[in-house]
Amino acid sequence: MKTFRDLFIWQKAMTLVTNTYQITEKFPKEELFGLTSQIRRSAISLPSNIVEGFGRGSNKEFSRFINIAISSLFEFQTQIEIAKNINYLNENEFKSIYEETLELEAMIISFSKKLK
Repeated sequence: MKTFRDLFIWQKAMTLVTNTYQITEKFPKEELFGLTSQIRRSAISLPSNIVEGFGRGSNKEFSRFINIAISSLFEFQTQIEIAKNINYLNENEFKSIYEETLELEAMIISFSKKLK
């Protein structure tokens, strides 16, 4: 792997960010600095932490940042469930993005094991 862009987990995380912005675009405007912001920040944190870990130059540091990324993913999963519970996301929207997170979760956990 030559750059972080070669990491499939980074690519999938970037897709999740794009999808997140698309689904949160329709959230109520009064949520812009509340749940919308929280969901977007946790999504952005995923590829950002993967990249930061990649740039650290050691597997130990990379592993630490991968663990931070997985924590952000769990935070994201919780926030989108809240959005579903208060009807900002319908069941199909929630299911689609939640399944995307489960796939990414499995990939990140597998990648983390390889680093150790």
